[in-house]
Amino acid sequence: MFFMPMDKNAVIDMLERIAVLLELRNENVFKTRAFQNAARVLEGCPSDLAALCAEKELESLKGIGKGHIARIVRECHTTGKCSDYEELRKGFPDGIFEMLRIPGLGAKRAKILYDKLGIDSVKKLTEACKKGKLKDLDGFGEKTQTKLLQGIERLRQTTGLFLHIDAEEAAENFVSYLKKTPGIRRIQVAGSLRRRKEIVRDIDILVAADKPEAVHAAFVKYPGVRTVVAQGTTKTTVTLRMGINCDLRTVTESQFAAALYYFTGSKEHNVAVRTLAKKKKIKINEYGLFRGEKLIPCKDESDIFKAVGLSYIPPEARENMGEIELAAKGKFPGLVEEKDLRGVFHVHSDYSDGAAPLRKMIEAAERMGLEYVGISDHSRSAAYAGGLEVERVYKQWKEIDKLQKDFKIRIFKGIESDILQDGSLDYPEDVLKGFDFVIGSVHSRFTMPEKEMTNRIVRAMENKYLTWVGHITGRLLLKRVGYTVDMGRIFEASQKTGASIELNADPNRLDLDWRLCYHAREKGLRLGIHPDAHSVEGLKSIRYGVAMARKAWLQKKDVLNTLPLAQMEKYLKVRK
Repeated sequence: MFFMPMDKNAVIDMLERIAVLLELRNENVFKTRAFQNAARVLEGCPSDLAALCAEKELESLKGIGKGHIARIVRECHTTGKCSDYEELRKGFPDGIFEMLRIPGLGAKRAKILYDKLGIDSVKKLTEACKKGKLKDLDGFGEKTQTKLLQGIERLRQTTGLFLHIDAEEAAENFVSYLKKTPGIRRIQVAGSLRRRKEIVRDIDILVAADKPEAVHAAFVKYPGVRTVVAQGTTKTTVTLRMGINCDLRTVTESQFAAALYYFTGSKEHNVAVRTLAKKKKIKINEYGLFRGEKLIPCKDESDIFKAVGLSYIPPEARENMGEIELAAKGKFPGLVEEKDLRGVFHVHSDYSDGAAPLRKMIEAAERMGLEYVGISDHSRSAAYAGGLEVERVYKQWKEIDKLQKDFKIRIFKGIESDILQDGSLDYPEDVLKGFDFVIGSVHSRFTMPEKEMTNRIVRAMENKYLTWVGHITGRLLLKRVGYTVDMGRIFEASQKTGASIELNADPNRLDLDWRLCYHAREKGLRLGIHPDAHSVEGLKSIRYGVAMARKAWLQKKDVLNTLPLAQMEKYLKVRK
């Protein structure tokens, strides 16, 4: 019997689901919080779950301990199931869980709708909102009805879409499993995942194998498969338990380079390159390059580009946004790489809503080989996130000074200051001037009209203490559409004031959108790639920011935190 043990992210998700179910059942609030806290602790722990369980470190984690939660975590890891979750779920129809995916609808409100109006599905909720049944319900009203309908439409639009990070993890696990199959010569993920799209619909895995039938047989037996959609000798499609479709294509080793190029896409890029190849009397398809009936040998993708008169174009840039014209003129520019980053900013600790203490976050940054790290917990207006009152700011500064003696990595003192409604920052000038840097972010009043929101952010950028604007549109991928802001004016303000814009690397945000990063680059703006890390693991999110930067053709010179320490210190002083 096959079973798929849950990895750490899946267990974290399960703990959060249990917390929601407990909330739906009106259980003790402390019990609910215990599961929420356990999820955060596990997220902030750098060790993988297998190591935690094998070395019996799991029970030593504060927030998990030796009791019930530890048992649940071990059960999830060893069996791939959770009996507590299944038991809790029995009391609620499946439609309730679909309702909880609606942006803005939490467990408490969902339960009120279920108890008072018998609403147990998105369909019933849609009908109730359209008929105005919620407007007289205590705690709801007409505005809530409108927002729920907007949330339902958002849910409809995002169904079948998956965050890059989730699809990537599923693909990596699947590839690791397939590599154990005898006869595989080459294997690689293709499609939109290889192009590092922020949101994907499916997973494409390409394999060159001596015995493809064995690979297809192993593919459908993968423990993570929920349904076999179609099975063949060159292509097989399955649906994974997480709901995403995964295609396997098998080719010969001589076909692999052409097939990898073809199935990486994008479709628009491929069409443009095939049109160019046609003029040279070359045909490109998934089986190879041909001049007439003669096969042109291709060891890797660079041979394909060379054959049609182009320099190599990295997968991230293959979106038919001018990359072909640029590659035809000569060598495609060298894009920024993760190793180019010399330091990171926008790092949270447990002073506010981070999962780890300052020392742990700094240790992790130093282990990454970075020269500097910028600590920026939430400011006082973000009370919901443990924002720092002035006294705690001073306390943190003293701790950073003390910690600096123990580390080679330079620790910069910063803050993620709320940009208030009028565009002012969250502390008086005598406090602001004490920070090495300030990230200004909007965390409230997202529904302001575009002009007012833009004025609000521009005013903050005019403050000489603001270094970066954080997550500029406030979007949460697949959950929340960003607030409306005139990015043209924001770019102009950046040019005029010198206040920079961050590319927030949190895979749930990736904000500034890479398409806007493309335009920022054209205007000569330098961005900062920031992890927005709330845990030790969160520091690694910079890789997703780098991927988005590469999609926008950003080079090392376009990214501020590629500066060596001495130059970064100078930049921060000049900015103030």
